Amino acid sequence: MVLVVEPSPPMQPASPPGLPPRARHRRLLRLQIHSVVGTISPFVDMRPPPAIDSTARPPASMVLPTDAALHHLHSTDAAGPLPCADPVHTGAREVDPTFNINRWMNRSKGQEREVFDELVGVAEMKVAVERTGGIVVLAESFGHSVFKESLQRIFQSSDNDLGLSFNGIFEINCSKDVKIQGIIGPCTSLEKKSPLSSDTVVGQGSTSAWKMCGLDRKTSICLVFDIAKKDGPDAISQSTSNQFYFQFLTYYQHHEGQMRLRATTLSRRWVAGSGGVQDLIDGFDQEAAAAVMARLVSFKMEAEADFDPIRWLDRALISMCSKFGDYQKETPSSFSLSPRLSIFPQFMFNLRRSQFVQVFNNSPDETAYFRMMLNRENVANAVVMIQPSLISYSFQSGPEPVLLDVTAIAADRILLLDSYFTIVIFHGITIAQWRKAGYQDQQGHEAFAQLLKAPREETDSIIKERFPVPRLVVCDQYGSQARFLLAKLNPSVTYNSDNPPPPGGDVIFTDDVSFEVFMDHLQRLAVQ
Repeated sequence: MVLVVEPSPPMQPASPPGLPPRARHRRLLRLQIHSVVGTISPFVDMRPPPAIDSTARPPASMVLPTDAALHHLHSTDAAGPLPCADPVHTGAREVDPTFNINRWMNRSKGQEREVFDELVGVAEMKVAVERTGGIVVLAESFGHSVFKESLQRIFQSSDNDLGLSFNGIFEINCSKDVKIQGIIGPCTSLEKKSPLSSDTVVGQGSTSAWKMCGLDRKTSICLVFDIAKKDGPDAISQSTSNQFYFQFLTYYQHHEGQMRLRATTLSRRWVAGSGGVQDLIDGFDQEAAAAVMARLVSFKMEAEADFDPIRWLDRALISMCSKFGDYQKETPSSFSLSPRLSIFPQFMFNLRRSQFVQVFNNSPDETAYFRMMLNRENVANAVVMIQPSLISYSFQSGPEPVLLDVTAIAADRILLLDSYFTIVIFHGITIAQWRKAGYQDQQGHEAFAQLLKAPREETDSIIKERFPVPRLVVCDQYGSQARFLLAKLNPSVTYNSDNPPPPGGDVIFTDDVSFEVFMDHLQRLAVQ
């Protein structure tokens, strides 16, 4: 739908001269809300994308007080909500006090935001955006490449449909042996009461149907189930039937207007006793489990006031290793994990250090943005967010993946780090000196020119396939922006290590434990 706005008699007095940008933004967004909710048919989709910067926050909302001591940071949020801040959907209500998520959802409209600066209220608008299936692009300014390329990407669909579907409803049918705890993802509960609902609620729960106002081919949701208690009135003894099933029904509106239904039915079998342990191990997906743990810990950090994410992750990992590991009691050196489980501790180590758990260096808006993207992306992308990929380029070999460790740094090597939100091209000190000397432009140094070109080509291919577009950082060893790489590496060599780094290597100035120390503690606790 294309809306053409022409001059017409004013419905209200003109804006006063010199109206500040934040007040103009408030009036614009209020007009969008009333236009969509009051005039647009529930069967016609519309996705208004207002752009917000740090000057657009209405002072009356008091979400960000002028007192510097109350700036909108995680440290102040931990002490309690800011004055006048609504913990549910302040960002929408500060524009229109009558805003209601259910009214917006019933019109199947996605709340989208293109946001600039770090203190514009994304954390307060997270609920409205996520429950209506909207998208947020967080950038530094209107002219930043992240915003410009992401905005262009929305309209680069070969099918002329923007790759979007609308007005979706997701339903679950399953055996009575299992109960539905809820969904973590871009949806909202339709409050459809069902005997399949568990008493324990995770995310959007207490229902068997959810509304998904906007979805695409990459939209991914996390479903959490519980095993029904055997003494419950609806429980069925698992011994009477070795099978249980799930059926997922997805209704959605195609861009051509037709309503479509996709049904997915799958069956699984119960395993019990010590003989079923190997069956559980064989069916374990380490990457999917890491993505689920990331969503769960992010949800608990927002929902539970006194939640300790590090302790919760450590306990879950120790419990899993103690149950499924091979070891002799009280002998840490004998501990080992099946290849189907061996990478999971590494995922948990990096999740503990990720932006989803360690929020100290990020604003609440940045943290909300990271978690919104985690909650809608598929497993492959979620794993990159948790444990970035690292590729090495050198004269000795072609592009090859290397360990996410500080020992990967070398003077004659280029590293390409992909952490999903940021892509870093890191030049070793020797490579950086040659580049600054212009050797790549001189005859006879074509190999060096190709070495510099290879990571840029790989970066372009990654950016082309990703939305929102990631930030690109090109840096040199010992440069200020090298911190974007060092913050993601395993600190196996630090400033107080006994063994110095090899020539051309680097150290990390941190007191964080390395992965080796982490595994030593894990093995010691798992075999107790």
